[in-house]
Amino acid sequence: MSSPSASKTAFDLKSTAWTLPALRLQTADIGVLETALAQRFGQGGLFDGDPVVIDLSPLREAEAAVDFCSLLEQLRAHHIWPVAVQGGSSAQTAAARAAGLAEALDAAPLHSAPAVPPPPAPEVAARTDPVYKAALVIDKPLRSGQRVYARGGDLVVLDVVSFGAEVIADGNIHVYAPLRGRAMAGARGDTTARIYTTCLEAQLVSVAGIYRTTETPLPAAVHGQAAQVRLEGEKLLLERLGA
Repeated sequence: MSSPSASKTAFDLKSTAWTLPALRLQTADIGVLETALAQRFGQGGLFDGDPVVIDLSPLREAEAAVDFCSLLEQLRAHHIWPVAVQGGSSAQTAAARAAGLAEALDAAPLHSAPAVPPPPAPEVAARTDPVYKAALVIDKPLRSGQRVYARGGDLVVLDVVSFGAEVIADGNIHVYAPLRGRAMAGARGDTTARIYTTCLEAQLVSVAGIYRTTETPLPAAVHGQAAQVRLEGEKLLLERLGA
């Protein structure tokens, strides 16, 4: 019979700050999805067994039925590993759970309105000093499969971000070394966020959900150079620093 002390040392539970990319479905037609996946990812490409959340919000109002068994088969064939769904109707979510997927909570808006009116302002003047959150600083190389997320602020990496590694920040990302993996700034929708690196060789760069992968080769002017990535409207710009 197991002792209580043995059960305590066998495992423990800890909270984490993981973020997962969301695959937003615009159609429930498996044939159309199969063709689109083949065109986008071919036989290899961006994903390597990475977990994703399936976002059903574009299909919610239409109550479109999704063949999750076929969908999961197609995604896994492209090394995409769905673990949860979000944004669907109750029927869609139930079908997803029956297929073995969890239900993920929809991301909260960055600026949500209060549910009740705020209390009257105090007579004294309110403090207006800005509140800053210190950047998360990583001073060791990030190897394939490692992922770092700077919640609520900037991320600074002082060593190489290898192919297959992933750096994510709600604010800006600074990499003072080669950036070869994936970098996602403005993870919660900040369109003013930027990515800076002394050597741009990234597999993927993204700002506020707008991304670019190695399917579109990096321009010669910025490949291997000190560069920044920023948004202009909904267009992702890659610019050489100091040019």
